[in-house]
Amino acid sequence: MIRALWTAASGMQSQQVNMDVIANNLANVNSTGFKRSRADFQDILYQTARAAGTGGDGAEVPTGVQVGLGSRVAAVQKVFTTGDFQATENELDVAIEGPGFFQVTLPDGSEAYTRAGALKKDSDGRLVTSDGYPIVPEVVIPEGATSVAIGSSGTVDVLLDGASTSSLIGTLELVRFGNPAGLSSLGRNLYAETPTTGSPIAGTAGEDGFGSLSQGFLEGSNVNIMEEMVNMIAGQRAYEVNSKTITTADEMLQMTSGLVR
Repeated sequence: MIRALWTAASGMQSQQVNMDVIANNLANVNSTGFKRSRADFQDILYQTARAAGTGGDGAEVPTGVQVGLGSRVAAVQKVFTTGDFQATENELDVAIEGPGFFQVTLPDGSEAYTRAGALKKDSDGRLVTSDGYPIVPEVVIPEGATSVAIGSSGTVDVLLDGASTSSLIGTLELVRFGNPAGLSSLGRNLYAETPTTGSPIAGTAGEDGFGSLSQGFLEGSNVNIMEEMVNMIAGQRAYEVNSKTITTADEMLQMTSGLVR
């Protein structure tokens, strides 16, 4: 009975993590470029009372006796499916249609990556994220620019006040990884490279497996509310079943202790 208590407790702990992941997904249903997470579970150690194939008198036992000791969370994985596009009519909003990330420079000089294309201009005219992190390579909008045009390949053209033709001032490059699921979430819609992602590969949007860019659009969260609600209900029921197992095991222990009275 003691083993059943700890086994059921491990199931409750796993489902608690599952609910935490679901809650974070739902909390970010309106976060630009957010990618939902999924908890993966696995069984843990087994106690073997008799191994398969053993036996006496020349007989071979076809199946052994193994009792599992519960479950645990094996991984919490980011799912990098594309979210829905939202038209904003803002000339500095850019959505990535397909694989790729924008690269930004953090205040400590390190690099981070994001799918949130809600770009803005800082006091120097540089294109930056909502938190003020500059895009790499740097693109500076000159003073007097009356309009900005961002092409599907990332080219940035501006029309200066008094000019009749636009001028190319830079290009928005994209970065991709061999294993994007291995990226480390930093918060603020940012990701960091890890040893499992592989080295970042920079390239031109729309070429060599990179997605193209759409000006005036933002990529929304890829969280499906109905799917998350179903997962929440299933997780809640699994938690309840494990708690019922603990109650039942406790009642059986009470019966056993009552035998000596």
